[in-house]
Amino acid sequence: MIAVLAGISFISCDDMLDVVPRDRMTPDTFFKNDAELKAFTIKLYTIFPGTDLYLENSDIYAQTMTSDEIRGIRPIYASASEAGWSWGALRNINTTLDYLPNCKDKAIRTKYEALTRFFRAYFYFEKVKRFGDVPWYDTQVGSTDTEQLNRPRDSREFIMGKMIEDIDFAIENLPSTKSAYEITKWTAMALKSRFCLFEGTFRKYHSEFDYGADAHDANWYLNLCAEVSEEFINNSGYSIHTAGGPDVAYVSLFTTNKATELTDEVILARNYNLTYGVYHNSNYTMLTGSMGRPSMTKKAVASYLCKDGSRFTDKAGWQTMQFAEEMADRDPRLAQSIRTPGYTRIETTTMIAPDLSATMTGYQPIKYVTTVDQDLWNGADIDLIIFRAGEVYLNYAEAKAEAGTLTQEDLDLTVNKLRDRVGMPHMDMAAANANPDPFLSNAEWGGYQNVTGANKGVILEIRRERTVELTQEGFRYYDIIRWKEGKIFEKEFYGIYFPGPGEYDLDEDGTKDVLLYTDGSAPSSNATLKYRLGSDIVLSDGTSGFINPHKGEGRAWNEDRDYLYPIPLDERSLTHGALVQNPGWNDGLTF
Repeated sequence: MIAVLAGISFISCDDMLDVVPRDRMTPDTFFKNDAELKAFTIKLYTIFPGTDLYLENSDIYAQTMTSDEIRGIRPIYASASEAGWSWGALRNINTTLDYLPNCKDKAIRTKYEALTRFFRAYFYFEKVKRFGDVPWYDTQVGSTDTEQLNRPRDSREFIMGKMIEDIDFAIENLPSTKSAYEITKWTAMALKSRFCLFEGTFRKYHSEFDYGADAHDANWYLNLCAEVSEEFINNSGYSIHTAGGPDVAYVSLFTTNKATELTDEVILARNYNLTYGVYHNSNYTMLTGSMGRPSMTKKAVASYLCKDGSRFTDKAGWQTMQFAEEMADRDPRLAQSIRTPGYTRIETTTMIAPDLSATMTGYQPIKYVTTVDQDLWNGADIDLIIFRAGEVYLNYAEAKAEAGTLTQEDLDLTVNKLRDRVGMPHMDMAAANANPDPFLSNAEWGGYQNVTGANKGVILEIRRERTVELTQEGFRYYDIIRWKEGKIFEKEFYGIYFPGPGEYDLDEDGTKDVLLYTDGSAPSSNATLKYRLGSDIVLSDGTSGFINPHKGEGRAWNEDRDYLYPIPLDERSLTHGALVQNPGWNDGLTF
């Protein structure tokens, strides 16, 4: 908004005389120039996720309360707003497009059409992920336009085709200069990479849906993803951020105050600034027990390789290792994602252990945790990343692997660049396929059950890399959806292993961090935290085992229903059944 106001302040007096007075401002007299179009379209940026960008609720990143989706109890919402069936953002998008002819400058008009069509593609991607088929609207719909309001859903294939038309126009016409806070050609390419990978893998693993006789197959979308991702990698000028070296380069992406300092990798971010009252609560959330106690899970931690590239879960007794041993000599991204022995806050030298009062599992996240001056409520203003090059690199590798066209050169171009950032050995395609990791497909640990074929090993390894690289960045739930692995959510979400009652020095710094006890009162101890087993803290085997914060929750995933959300009751009623309910959902309505 500051940029918009600054732009308007430099409009000449003659220009100001041509502006219609506010009491007579109408859409027909607005949208005439760059300043007016910018002032209106800036609201479109609110479509992006906000302060929840640093939170997740999934099998690898849990909170005090698991979501309705994961518990398998999501209701059939009555209202559109509750269900996510909201179209206000689309109306703003189509309003812009409808009134663009008011602007007589073709170059300005084309720029804002490209920007707005980017947002329409983004809007519909979010709707397709959630509901599958949805109605396509490319113009404003009035409250009296009964025919349009009551129309049925368009096919998923039709919607995807329209999204591709929009995003290709955006790619062709948006500026190619880098900008951390504004949509560019490269943002559009990153979005196309993201939604084509989603659709390609969704169609590969979800054969239960009818996409239509003339629909494109999975490989068509996977190839589109690979093409746009490769073009981005080769021509965008973005790369993998490596400043600071292997021990800090990764975490600095999420703790550096301004994304403008990270435009080697950051394509688009939300701009926060305490001076102007624009803030969030990343520090407070990660450090305060009242904010959901966000936690990485045992499954996620076990997925990180050892520093020499070997598999941690091949080690004898890995399940029952004490915390310090478990953390030793691992992929450096683990110590840049959670508190491990030797951890210190930024700009301090005091080592601190995981705080079990602020994390349910003991694996306490440090991504998005910055300096101590930002620990207060509403006190953080680090920018939050929406798109970054690392994701595009992973999209390319996964699309090629799933399509059966991956080569070692492709891995060296993408995944191995991410590993180079932290000094990890390279992924070897032949070795991965010759010996797929049994942990990654272990049903008891929530492994992937649907990966088969000659590329099974490397697909599993790319999924491992995605888990490690993109943890806590909001991708995991819909990754599970597109891979058709929802049964993963039924598995227990474990934390640190404790062999029984006693005192524990988690980071082996000589200070007792936790006392676990079984009787009615805690014995004498200097431990910072004291927990009674069975009430204050629950272990998987009673008085020993993994921390099990949701023990007995009874989660259930319905394979015939839960990969799509239900259409809300009100919308079904208002359209007299023109909006057909998604498979498996019985809302009691008959028409």
